[in-house]
Amino acid sequence: MTDSGLASLPASDRTDIAARLRDALLAASFTADGLLDLLGAPAYAALARSETVPALRATRGDTPLETLVRLFLLQQPVPHARVAAVLPAEGALEAGWLTRVGGDEVAATVDVRPYGGPGGEDWFIVSDLGCAVGGAGGIGQRDEGVVLGVGGASTTLAGITVRTPVASALDLGTGSGIQALHAVQHATRVTATDLNPRALHITALTLALSGAPAADLREGSLFEPVRADEAFDLIVSNPPFVISPGARLTYRDGGMGGDDLCRSLVQQAGERLSEGGFAQFLANWQHVAGEDWQDRLRSWVPRGCDAWIVQREVQDITQYAELWLRDAGDHRGDPAEYQARYDAWLDEFEARKVKAVGFGWITLRRTGSAEPVVTVEEWPHPVEQPLGDAIRAHFERLDYLREHDDAALLHSHFKLAAEVVQEQVGLPGAEDPEHVVLRQHRGMRRATKVDTVGAGFAGVCDGTLSAGRILDAIAQLMDEDPVVLRDRTPAQIRVLVEQGFLEPSR
Repeated sequence: MTDSGLASLPASDRTDIAARLRDALLAASFTADGLLDLLGAPAYAALARSETVPALRATRGDTPLETLVRLFLLQQPVPHARVAAVLPAEGALEAGWLTRVGGDEVAATVDVRPYGGPGGEDWFIVSDLGCAVGGAGGIGQRDEGVVLGVGGASTTLAGITVRTPVASALDLGTGSGIQALHAVQHATRVTATDLNPRALHITALTLALSGAPAADLREGSLFEPVRADEAFDLIVSNPPFVISPGARLTYRDGGMGGDDLCRSLVQQAGERLSEGGFAQFLANWQHVAGEDWQDRLRSWVPRGCDAWIVQREVQDITQYAELWLRDAGDHRGDPAEYQARYDAWLDEFEARKVKAVGFGWITLRRTGSAEPVVTVEEWPHPVEQPLGDAIRAHFERLDYLREHDDAALLHSHFKLAAEVVQEQVGLPGAEDPEHVVLRQHRGMRRATKVDTVGAGFAGVCDGTLSAGRILDAIAQLMDEDPVVLRDRTPAQIRVLVEQGFLEPSR
């Protein structure tokens, strides 16, 4: 896919055209809410699957919004006169947003898709034509240099990112610029890198069309464009993490052996983080025969960093190969070529003794502690996005637990976290439950088993009494030795605090 004429204009002119286009798009209600109202939920959802027929049927009129949907989302030629009634058409043609086709029609050169920001902002994500949603149409058959739009992975990363105000942020492998767009809202300075120069160009368009500040855009792979003396308060990356034989498709394939790209990315991030800074990634990792996958990931964590690694999904190697062969559209081509590519994937996995591939989130935080904490867990269950605040709170609780030994813990006051409920599990009619479960309805939505003491302790935590005094009261009620109870319960309190069921109150 060739670059559009947008790159030929001076930056100031491109910014002016983008501002005029933005005003026109908003005036026509070309927003996430406006699309839902126009198309209806079924057609709107079908667009996310790259199915356009329902939306085509819903835009057979000539209103400004219908014109824009057909032009930018459905990539249909539209009469010049209709477009000129909605947009600054001549300026858009000169700048390269539009091109002339046929006699009196124009067509879009890029996909422009409304995207609702976390605070209700009306943003727009620019991507290559037909690439708004990755994997739905065999994108890889077209050109390895294409720039994808917003998909499930990019929105997941945006949702888990810690959003505290920072001085500097780095978006590695920026693509269409969604992570940079989020970052410029709370970072004074944002740097975005990409190996594909077209991705940097499209990121600039995404930021300009969304009315967002510009970012420092640098061409190169991952950390290569970053100076040795630069450190960042936030690093984010949705890298080309697919474990594949070779690097056929730039937008998804890492190009290193196995999961080496993700490993090297994580290991190099530590020295690029400022003290207290976060690095957050999506990643794939190998499950290798005879090796504990959790130990494998612990070995990736750089020195001087706390880490929280969550495995969200595991696929066996056949499922994994089939997923990404479909992503590239190989299943629609020559059967013999498809089989050969499938064989190549399985040969690669067999040579590396890989039995499955995991997918999940990796969060690092630079810490001054002499004893960093690394948590690696599997949590495939539903969570409540956005999770950025919950992830930040997780690391704050680690600091609290590091600073409080058991004696200090017993002097502390706690509150039960919001929307935690208790479930009792046992046979119907039984006098006592077999076990008690505490369950969260926010954030990670965890569930954990507790004993009678743990359930009773959590139930009365309202911040008024210290943990020690609560345990003394429980010991009296249960006719137990308070010294023994004080001795054995802090470990359970630590688990409840670490997992977010209890919150220190003072």
